[in-house]
Amino acid sequence: MDDLKLHRSKGMIISPEITSALPYSEVEDITKEILEKTHFRPKLGIICGSGLGGLAESIENAEVIDYSEITGFPVSTVPGHAGRLVFGKLSGKPVVLMQGRAHIYEGYPLHKITLPVRVMKLMGVTTLIVTNAAGGLNENYRVGDIMIIKDHINLPGFSGVNPLVGPNDIKFGPRFPAMSTAYDMGLRQTAKRIAKELGFSDFVREGVYVMLGGPSFETVTECRMLRMVGADATGMSTVPEVIIANHCGIRIMGLSLITNCCVMEYDSPKVANHKEVLETGQMRSKDLQKLVSTMVKELEL
Repeated sequence: MDDLKLHRSKGMIISPEITSALPYSEVEDITKEILEKTHFRPKLGIICGSGLGGLAESIENAEVIDYSEITGFPVSTVPGHAGRLVFGKLSGKPVVLMQGRAHIYEGYPLHKITLPVRVMKLMGVTTLIVTNAAGGLNENYRVGDIMIIKDHINLPGFSGVNPLVGPNDIKFGPRFPAMSTAYDMGLRQTAKRIAKELGFSDFVREGVYVMLGGPSFETVTECRMLRMVGADATGMSTVPEVIIANHCGIRIMGLSLITNCCVMEYDSPKVANHKEVLETGQMRSKDLQKLVSTMVKELEL
């Protein structure tokens, strides 16, 4: 029953989960701790999803810090997530890359999942590229496609699962941030142009990502419903990080690698599985690295 206890604060009943978010001063302390371990001062942040950690191979003069060595950082427990910060240069630009992330289904509270983004902000990061592995809902999508995220549906948010729930610290951002422009239009246009120049047009799409909490994959009816409301791909991450990045004024570019096609027929023998996710990540990793590194080369940070 301890987890269900409530306490009062300024006349409101607030759960311990909400009030446990780290204050600005503690995020500052964690940021200082990390920066003491590297001489890089990144302007670009990259978050790598399942099977996409190979982007770290493109980092020059890499300096690596395991999440387990950082105070308060969530440690990744999912295959395909190495759980390391990688500092260095990508296409000549100073970057910090998250080789793996934490998820709601691992049991982490949202303030832990999104802590790395707030740390990036205090490091000086101004632009964030966030990647994920996703299931394709759009019938025109194929396994191996790369989807530029133009918008998202925060399905857990419909029931109040949002990393901004609770007291707001204006030093991080406003109480009521707009989300309609979260995925930067200029970055999306640049990504589409570069994809065309690289000859990737046949497998680069643009669409809407929907987040579910996981860890179970979606049912057939859930997939049909999600497609009906406008989602093109579905996954179990990204949205909390994007909300926090948008809240603190970071430009955002989102990319989903379509690692499996969602099962849309009730009598289909097909089933979604994490092995397929990792295998597709390996298959398309070089193309994704090429797209990201070429884009980074053109970014003004």
